Amino acid sequence: MQSENSALSSHEPQYDADQIKVLDGLEAVRKRPAMYIGNTAVEGLHHLIWEVVDNSIDEALAGYCRRIRVTILSDNQVKVEDDGRGIPVDIHPTEKVSALELVMTTLHAGGKFDHSTYKVSGGLHGVGVSVVNALSSRAVAEVRRNGKIYRQEYRYGEKTGELEIIGTSEKTGTIITFQADPEIFTETTEYDYETVKNRLRELAFLNSRVKIYLKDERSGEKDKFHASGGVVSYVQWLNRNRTALYSEPIHLSAEKEQVEVEVAFQYFDGYSERLFSFVNNINTREGGTHVAGFRAALTKCINRYASDDIAPKNLREKMGGDDVREGLTCVISLHVPNPQFEGQTKTKLGNSEVKSIVESVCNEKLGLFLEQNPGVAKKILTKVVDAARAREAARKARDLSRKKGATSLLMAGKLAECQEKDPSRREIFIVEGDSAGGSAKQGRDRSTQAILPLRGKIMNVEKARFDKILASDEIKHLISALGCGIGKDDFDMERLRYHKIIIMTDADVDGAHIRTLLLTFLYRQMQPLLLGGYVYIGQPPLFRLSRGKKEQYFLNEEELNRHLFNQACEKFSITPQLPDVETVEDERLFELLGSLFSFEKITDYFEKLNVWEQLLFFMLENSVHNADQFTDEEFIKSLLSLLKEEKSMIVGTIRPCRWRAECYEVDVAIREKSHISTTLGPHLPLIAEYRSAYKLFPKIERFLKCSFAIVRKEGGEEIATAENWRTLLARVKEEAFKGSNLQRYKGLGEMNPDQLWETTMKPENRKLLQVRITDAEAADEMFTTLMGDKVEPRREFIQNHALEVTELDI
Repeated sequence: MQSENSALSSHEPQYDADQIKVLDGLEAVRKRPAMYIGNTAVEGLHHLIWEVVDNSIDEALAGYCRRIRVTILSDNQVKVEDDGRGIPVDIHPTEKVSALELVMTTLHAGGKFDHSTYKVSGGLHGVGVSVVNALSSRAVAEVRRNGKIYRQEYRYGEKTGELEIIGTSEKTGTIITFQADPEIFTETTEYDYETVKNRLRELAFLNSRVKIYLKDERSGEKDKFHASGGVVSYVQWLNRNRTALYSEPIHLSAEKEQVEVEVAFQYFDGYSERLFSFVNNINTREGGTHVAGFRAALTKCINRYASDDIAPKNLREKMGGDDVREGLTCVISLHVPNPQFEGQTKTKLGNSEVKSIVESVCNEKLGLFLEQNPGVAKKILTKVVDAARAREAARKARDLSRKKGATSLLMAGKLAECQEKDPSRREIFIVEGDSAGGSAKQGRDRSTQAILPLRGKIMNVEKARFDKILASDEIKHLISALGCGIGKDDFDMERLRYHKIIIMTDADVDGAHIRTLLLTFLYRQMQPLLLGGYVYIGQPPLFRLSRGKKEQYFLNEEELNRHLFNQACEKFSITPQLPDVETVEDERLFELLGSLFSFEKITDYFEKLNVWEQLLFFMLENSVHNADQFTDEEFIKSLLSLLKEEKSMIVGTIRPCRWRAECYEVDVAIREKSHISTTLGPHLPLIAEYRSAYKLFPKIERFLKCSFAIVRKEGGEEIATAENWRTLLARVKEEAFKGSNLQRYKGLGEMNPDQLWETTMKPENRKLLQVRITDAEAADEMFTTLMGDKVEPRREFIQNHALEVTELDI
């Protein structure tokens, strides 16, 4: 009989020195890409651009680069070009390969470890461009240096040939072109223009000497970023939708112990603090010693400057950091030779010496500013004193509400508590009104689900001071129910009574408004709940489809149509009246119906823009897909000659585009549409819906100009005809609907308790949207625009997005 050890050894794989693998070169990056770029989803994909751009920015910080061009090519390759010194191409003394090849194919190889080359840099770990190369199916490096143009190509991180000279040039600089590897980035390899635009704008604010150009060759969209005012311009841009207390942001800058400190801040008439900090262009979202130094200096300076006529002594003693920072928009930018970040993600600065440097610089510069600008100082002090008074009033109100707590809510019949004691297993539904609250209370699982009905719309906290917020009954109920407190002084996540907070409101305009007000409150006063992923949006169904005793619920029109098309595919096939096109059925039919439905939504959207179906078809048939096509006058003339052949169209004359230089546009009208005209110009290919239509068009083009026969699968009987694609969709839905009853819900109160439980509250069936903050600046901007005092930004937002509304509740 074999021993146990020998039996194991015969079946188990060997584990000895042969099993210890050393990943050579960039193989480690391809094996574990998340270690280097965070993830392989959308964020990681865009991180490739940041790594290459950071190299160019480092050249700018060293004083050698003035222009950076980022181009998203039509096939989703990215090209980053700068006019810096160019990556060295001479042979490395120890590695015996060109410096360019070394930088592109070796981790921790670069000039950033030599302070004679780069005094400061963002690429601290020296993995930037080599990681991009490793995660690209193809990359090309082109260097202008020494009067020559050098080029080397790579695939999957390995060179495909030696460094070659392809020409001469008097200019210097580097061009890196790369194609993200779809085997690594399986979710998507398509870049989002707005994401790239926002990051490059940020870099332009932080590097005032650099001009950054962005172009998207997929659509022709382009932008230029240059902020000569630097961080001062950044603060003004952040406050553009707010009312500032004084015109020019306060600007503090100095260099001390090789650390360059630059701070700009401005108070506005709101109540939240908006502070953005950067070290060597890296966004330190979690702050760090530089932020602590600024905050300490600000509090000391304001308190030191305060006088008895503005701030009584008894109140001055209570003026703290929170009061000083209320209504503050601030940007802190540091250049540090040896930054120490907490973790690879570089989101918190750890250098202890930086705190005293920043505090010293800000103390000196801000103290001098306040002395020299008494008018501005008085406005700031008045705001700080008001904040201190409000905080003191809020403290008293909070103490009172804490004494009452959730027990008083239970006694008042507001909160329907659950039996479970473990917060991680408890969830609370915040519902709209007593009607929905009653249904939810009856339908819930009492062991783990609590219900808190709110009466009417809660206060808009974007426009309210802290003490006023705490005076609101509905907000007091919400604070008491959650149990975690409110505000920086009192908030404690450990006291949170529910680990799932589910906002469940009606699917109408009032429900959306209440949901927005609740999210505004949570974002401004309990932001850690959103950051921790504790907040969810309940998704009650919009439709109920019943057939006999069978009921089905659908979240939206898209889900309903998908179901109807599925039903249709089981019962019918269609025969397009086209030569050489056979019957379409099963999966092919489902895909075709889905594509036609998507196209119908797009054409409906464009009709709101007065871009009628005939004109949209004309543009798609003639491959109009890029704004740059409208720079070619001959192209426009050829389009016009074709348009004039269309008897239904009235065509104007070509003119220079009013909003985009070097482009042309022309007015076109449809006779049967009462001669209402639209402008055919470079703006149309920039619209996301048009780009979607352009991608969709080749799949469905031949089906857009034919009639159809709808045939029953059993027996092959023709049951209906459709003269065009729109009629086909209507007939298919009509046939699929037969024998069914459709109900559209407007409010949760319309649902019976058992229906509410089955569709929206039962964990196995329900659909919840988790609320997360992926871009704090964008979220802050959106809340300010939609919920703030200024009307003009809100009007502009509504005008820009009104046509995107698909369901208007009037």
